[in-house]
Amino acid sequence: MPEWVAAGLWGLAAGSTLVVGAAVAWLVRVPARVVAAVMAFGAGVLIAALSFELVDEAARTGGLAATAGGFLAGALAYVAANIALSRRGARHRKRSSGLQPSEEQHAGSGTAIAVGALLDGVPESVVLGLSLHGGGVGVTVLAAVAISNLPEGLSSAAGMKEAGRSARYVFGVWAAIAAASGVAALLGRAALADASPQLVAVITAVAAGAILAMVADTMIPEAFERAHLYAGLLTTLGFLTAFVIDRV
Repeated sequence: MPEWVAAGLWGLAAGSTLVVGAAVAWLVRVPARVVAAVMAFGAGVLIAALSFELVDEAARTGGLAATAGGFLAGALAYVAANIALSRRGARHRKRSSGLQPSEEQHAGSGTAIAVGALLDGVPESVVLGLSLHGGGVGVTVLAAVAISNLPEGLSSAAGMKEAGRSARYVFGVWAAIAAASGVAALLGRAALADASPQLVAVITAVAAGAILAMVADTMIPEAFERAHLYAGLLTTLGFLTAFVIDRV
């Protein structure tokens, strides 16, 4: 199987946990503290993956200056896009209760939330595609994306449901994001299969910076608001889990 096809399938598989999380939130009333706990764990997993698999690898192949510049550029690009979407109603797109606006409260917020969800998922999927080596996938990156997507889908879908959005909207959004994740991973591998290690390193660093900004802006606030003092411990456990996966 061509690597770019495998990348697309792995990206789709990891993105599908968004739909699983959304389905759980739609069918079962999950306590807010449970959602926050899983969110904190997922944040720790992502932080570990970008530390050991992404930034470290980028620095070794592309150099410190290129990695630092790409990392900062990714964070700045994400924050700028997130600010623009927040002004259109997507600020609390990953909050599970009480904060997401309805379409009546903020016209156009549904579209902004959907675009925001896409913004959150694309960097993860691109680096998942880039992590393919000889037909295999970077296990740590795959586990991080799949694990973190579950609470993202769960929390955001719970908030969407409470805001009065329809099942068609909720599952349409997450199915589309899962498909887009597959496409992003596929394109990430296909477009950069023959790229220089330095270029791949810069793009990896850009994606890593965007992921870290996303974690800090959208995942950690939800986790801390509900899990409070346990959020730090749960994030640490997530980090440790990804670290062990990376070393086994």
